[in-house]
Amino acid sequence: MRRRNTGTMKLLNAMHRLDLHLLTRIFSQGERRTVRPLARALSRSGDGYLQVLVPMLLWLLSAPYAEDFATALAVALAAERTLYWTLKNSLRRPRPQVAVPGFRSLITASDQFSFPSGHTSAAFLLATMLTLFYGGPFAVVFAWACGVAMSRVLLGVHFPGDTLAGAIMGAGSALLTAQFLGLA
Repeated sequence: MRRRNTGTMKLLNAMHRLDLHLLTRIFSQGERRTVRPLARALSRSGDGYLQVLVPMLLWLLSAPYAEDFATALAVALAAERTLYWTLKNSLRRPRPQVAVPGFRSLITASDQFSFPSGHTSAAFLLATMLTLFYGGPFAVVFAWACGVAMSRVLLGVHFPGDTLAGAIMGAGSALLTAQFLGLA
């Protein structure tokens, strides 16, 4: 039993060192004046407003499947937000500014804990759901979702692993919901 715990700890320590290394490299780019405004704008775009505005816009434009899209998105978001809140408040990973001595983020996060990234999770959920319903042209929304994820690291409020977990969680929530509802 002891040997397995030691191996697990070594793996977790190695993952943390990689996460810290990547944070340092990516964050240094966010300190550049030309990058900062774009990172802030991308981060704000992930605040959750689009998860309400997109279904409304689809409905106003009489897009095909708009009602089914809104229902699937609402179900997926309810599941994803529940999982997000549970993980964030049970794992309680400190944000970089708390976990890394001398580190100062460029913005103040809305909550205390870092893992997983809720902005990233919600962005990938929306991108995945749009692609499932409306196909290839909407796959470009994944570029936005990646931008949201990168902005959270550039601004220093998440480790890269937090955003990777958020991306997997958001896309996975959309895919599982679509399958559960018989849409995929």
